[in-house]
This record gives sequence, structure tokens and C-alpha cells, in this order.
Amino acid sequence: MKYLDKTDPQVARLVAREMKRQSETLDLIPSENIASKSVMEALGSSLTNKYSEGYPAKRYYAGNAVIDAVELLAQERARKVFRLGKEWGVNVQALSGAPANMAAYFALLKPGDKFMALQLTSGGHLTHGDPVNFSGRLFRPIHYNVTKKGVIDYAMVRSLARRERPKLILAGYTAYPRTIDFAKFKSIAKEVKAYFMVDMAHIAGLVAAGVHPSPFPYADVVTTTTHKSLRGPRGALIFSRRDRMIKVGAKEISLARAIDRSVFPGLQGGPHDNQTAAIAVALKEAATPAFTRYGVQIVKNAKALAAALNGMGYELVSGGTDNHLILIDVTNKGVTGRVAQDRLEEAGIVVNRNTVPYEPRSPFDPSGIRIGTPSLTTRGMKEREMRQVASLMDRAIREEGISKVRKEVLSLCRKFPVQ
Repeated sequence: MKYLDKTDPQVARLVAREMKRQSETLDLIPSENIASKSVMEALGSSLTNKYSEGYPAKRYYAGNAVIDAVELLAQERARKVFRLGKEWGVNVQALSGAPANMAAYFALLKPGDKFMALQLTSGGHLTHGDPVNFSGRLFRPIHYNVTKKGVIDYAMVRSLARRERPKLILAGYTAYPRTIDFAKFKSIAKEVKAYFMVDMAHIAGLVAAGVHPSPFPYADVVTTTTHKSLRGPRGALIFSRRDRMIKVGAKEISLARAIDRSVFPGLQGGPHDNQTAAIAVALKEAATPAFTRYGVQIVKNAKALAAALNGMGYELVSGGTDNHLILIDVTNKGVTGRVAQDRLEEAGIVVNRNTVPYEPRSPFDPSGIRIGTPSLTTRGMKEREMRQVASLMDRAIREEGISKVRKEVLSLCRKFPVQ
């Protein structure tokens, strides 16, 4: 921090403290990852200084020739990573996942329209119709749930869709550890004449690596963040079909055009150009064989971690995992999710407390914790280390010498430093 150390040592110290915390803890939050130095260089570049309302070749400010090239490059790389043709429009301006979902809803729905999504306590997201969120306040969410075994019952989803006739059906979740059958969702959406939208924020890196089925052959709109398994900066992408039309007033326009208009001028002003450049960098990284190997290892690590925890008597929602995350009901261990989270953090293991399906407790102190393997996989850890992590977690949750566990966590962190 060549300049920050001199100009603002207080902030410099805080940044250094956070870097130390990240280096000396095991990050098991599935929505976090470690961006490359190249991504962070782009975020801190001179592109921060530019203002670029509008889209390439259609800006409201002069001086945007370079920014146009950056945005077009990000779009091109997004199509390459997810193996898409020009029939897909790509908006790279949405500031994060919630604004991306908001833009999609405002393009496809009118206030008061029905849409279907997974209930928050079953693994959905706040922006999938929770009553405290704009999505639940402006629209009419119809929620489906997982079964008692923690999996989606597609026949139940179909029955609900037939009865409610929503305008949009949403798949893609924040705490669902199993593979999503996009083909079944598409069949249901087609039957009730609904748009089919996928929020692949959590699994985007797995889709890019080919270790989770792709939603693109089936969806009309796909949103994703760029900072989870995709390992980029905090940001978002919205993919939408150019060959599917929607009526806006007296005219018909493509879904892609409707999405663009929804982002700007509908919901945002100028994009964060430095963020767009960093997304482009991350997408280039995601198109490499090394990233494919990384995606494969994420899943291997999650399965190894799940198997080890299962062997220790932990109750895994759905019995295990197909992807990068594991949802655990810890109440059979005599603790709540909040207690488990706090004990683990004291030992240097960072997780997040989380509701479980049919949650009987408050979301502030729920029954479960949610863990994932993207960050530890980025650090180079493999199945052997996952078994070690499971043991460390178990000892911390049971308060079996937390100070000793913390020392072992530090030792493991030093073997796999944050690069």
C-alpha cells in the first residue's frame, strides 16, 4: 500500500488487519472467494475515474472509447466462458446480485405480478420474494419448498405452477446443495406460459467448469454474481435472450433490450467501469484449463468434507452435496447455528449460521450452518485437508480445546497461504 500508508495510515492499518484475518482463518462461507491480484489491480485502476452512462457507442458522456472496448470485451468473454452464441445478450453493468435480480424482475414483470421461487428457509434468497425485500413487497411471490429430505419435488412445483399460473418461474438458490434439473423447470414454465429465470450466483463457476449442468439451453434470463465460485470481483452479469420477445407498451422488443433498459436508465446511472474491467479479467481466468481443474476440485472437496462430517454424526440437509456447499443442522450436537458459528470463529474457522428447511427457530439464531469449499480450494487445499478441516470443526463445535484448535488452524493456513 505504497500511497495509502502515507495518506491514510488508519485505513491502511484496517486493510492490513483484514488481510491478516483472511490469511489466518479458514473461510468456509460458500459465497466468498479469493480474487486474483490481477482482478484487484483492475479494480484499483484509472477506470475508477470515468463516468459512462449508457452502453457502448450510445453514451451520454464523451471520452468513453476505451470504456466501450472494456465493456464489449467483458461481454465477449462472458459468452465464451459459458459457451454461448450471439443470441444471448450480456449486461455487465448491474452492480451486484440483488440489483441484477431487480433489473430482471422489472423487465419481465409489472408490480403485483406473480412469480414462483424457493422459500428463503428452504434455501432461496432474499431477492426471491422474501417479504422484507423489494421482491416480496412489489410483486406477488408464490413460494415452493423442498421436501422433508431437503430436495426439490418437481411434481410439487408443477402442481403449484398449474394452480397459480405465475408469469415467471425462478430456479437457482443460496443454500441448496443438490444439482438443479433445469430441463424440468423449463418444461413446467413452458406448460404455464411463464418466463424461466435462473439465478446461478452460487454455481456460476461450476457451470463454467462443466461440473454443474448449464441453465442456458433452457432459461430465458440468467443472472449471476461474479465473486462467488466464479472468483471475480463483487459484481454481476445478466444474460438474456435476443430471440425471445416481450411486449412493452405498444411495441415488442427482445428480452435482452428490455433487460438493458431496466438496468439503465431504469434502475442505475453510470456503471462502475473498474468493476467491469475486473469482471473481464476474472472471465479470462475462468476460461482456462486451470479454472476447469479448480471447479472439479471444489466439488471433490465439498464431497470429502461432507462425507467426513457425516461420519462424525452431523446431520446434513439432503444427506450430502452435489456442488460447492453443505447445509448442516447442528441441533443434534446440542448447539444452535449461532453458537456453532461463534465457536468456530473463535477457532479461526469462518462459516455462516443459516436456516434449515422447516426451520423451527429464529433466523437470527437458527438450527444450521452453511459451509462451502471455493475459498479453501483457491488456496490449494484438497480432500486430505478437507478431512482435517472437518475434524477441526467438530472439535471447535464441541469446545474441545478451542485454543489448541486455533493453533492447528493457523498451522494449516500457513501451509496454504492466500496468494
